[in-house]
Amino acid sequence: MKKIIYLQHEMNYIASDYWQPYESIIPKEKHIQSKKETFTVEGYNSLFRHFLARMRRKSKCYSKEMGMLAISFLLLMHHRNKILYIFN
Repeated sequence: MKKIIYLQHEMNYIASDYWQPYESIIPKEKHIQSKKETFTVEGYNSLFRHFLARMRRKSKCYSKEMGMLAISFLLLMHHRNKILYIFN
C-alpha cells in the first residue's frame, strides 16, 4: 500500500469563533476571534458532512482510519474542482 504524505505548514494564526474556552488553550499572539475568518472553513466542514457519510455519523459502515479519511477528502476535492474524471 502506498504511503500517504501529510503536508505540514506553520500556522501564523489560529482563527476561532467567540467560544470562551479557546482563549485558554490558544496563545493570544496567534489567536484571532472572528466570524469572517471562520466562514470559509465552516463552509468546507458542511460540504464534507454532506458528501462524506463517514464524517456525519458513527457507524460500522465506514472506516474512520486516517488514511481512508485523507483519501476521501482528496477524492471529493478533486471531483469538486473538476480534475477527477472517473465519476463523469
